[in-house]
Amino acid sequence: MPVITIEAGKLNKEQKRSLVTELTTSASTIMNVPESAFIVLIKESEKENIGLGGQLLSDR
Repeated sequence: MPVITIEAGKLNKEQKRSLVTELTTSASTIMNVPESAFIVLIKESEKENIGLGGQLLSDR
């Protein structure tokens, strides 16, 4: 059972739906594994929980 994990900022429901659909379809084609076998996990992170170049994204 393949697992795809993606970390991103806040996403709306339509963005999440598109990610799950497109990632599953692509991975299924590439790996030759049925789409029904995939689990997709989306981890959302607020900008104040992400640092880049020594600064919080919320401060940029």
